[in-house]
Amino acid sequence: MNKTQITMLMAAALHLNVAAQEEQFQDMSDPLAVYTQLGGGITDKGLNLKIGQTYDTGSETNMAMNIIEVKGVGGEWLGIRDDNNALYQGVDNAVDSLRFRNFQVETTNGRGTQIDINVNLDKETMDASYSLIQALPKWGPVQLYPLAGVGVTMQNDAENGYEVPGAFSALGFYGKVTVSENVWINYNPLWLTTISGSDEYKNGYYGNESNILTHEFAISYQISSRANIRYFANWNEKVNASDGDHRIEFNYQL
Repeated sequence: MNKTQITMLMAAALHLNVAAQEEQFQDMSDPLAVYTQLGGGITDKGLNLKIGQTYDTGSETNMAMNIIEVKGVGGEWLGIRDDNNALYQGVDNAVDSLRFRNFQVETTNGRGTQIDINVNLDKETMDASYSLIQALPKWGPVQLYPLAGVGVTMQNDAENGYEVPGAFSALGFYGKVTVSENVWINYNPLWLTTISGSDEYKNGYYGNESNILTHEFAISYQISSRANIRYFANWNEKVNASDGDHRIEFNYQL
């Protein structure tokens, strides 16, 4: 074997090795993708930090991860916005909220489950829910992932301390539109409604209403197999898009 042939074989082996490494990375545009990750972003209420870690479920077809998010760090220092409407209180430097998610997906049928715990430190409330998510077949560049779940609310009452005032249900979907190989758009509506509990909770938990429709829009750019940058906007039927939450987020797959 001459030097040219050896060089060609080495180049081919290197190409296959790089390709194999690329295949190890999950599709970060897929709402059901499971991967270890680090993320951070700047919002109009402060800085957000995120860390996600996969773990072994004992099944070759079941993938899982835990994600922890810390939101609203240093909002007053950044001085971006001071919003005092009914749903969004004044901005300060303290952490506004925490979020923990346990996410599992069965790769054989595209079905996911999610435990989602949101803690609002300003209002001293916590919403904990369990949801099912199902990937539907693609329709051209569009793919939908319907979601349905139930949850409970815990809050700190001035007179009674911590209590569970009621339960709620959630119904919605994740929607993805593929624009190009590196660009995609998401639209994720979610309808929340109280289903049991005290009269005050059932009739007024969602901005003095028993239910609310929330919206999330995102546009994302995949920088590399490991990294992307995303812009998010969140609002609802009581708060228009311009007054809602806005953030730019960077995510890195480990």
